[in-house]
Amino acid sequence: MLFAGISHLTVVRKEFVAQVPDWVPLEADQLVVLSGIAEIILGASLIAAFKYRALVGWMTAAFFVAIFPGNISQYTNRVDAFGLNTDSARATRLLFQPLLVLWALWSTGAWRFWSHRHADQSTLV
Repeated sequence: MLFAGISHLTVVRKEFVAQVPDWVPLEADQLVVLSGIAEIILGASLIAAFKYRALVGWMTAAFFVAIFPGNISQYTNRVDAFGLNTDSARATRLLFQPLLVLWALWSTGAWRFWSHRHADQSTLV
């Protein structure tokens, strides 16, 4: 997350800009900078905010969901970026986005925390 966030602001910024959907109401470069900053904050939080790890897990999962339209845009508009220069490569990337969401929830214990909390509340009723 930290590396990806830093790369938003530096070495692959143009590639991130190229995949921002046309319908997004912000300027593409501005959105890339904001999402890069968010990714840096999330990455640092995954490392440092152990007490709030489950919350950061949910926020990271939400971030992966929020950026998914960019991946769809890259596929539908056939944008070559990040070495993804075929439809099959771009389609494969789409399949990995849900795995990133699941990774964020699993690796931080967010899903387990929610399910245990939900189970505890259902026994109170």
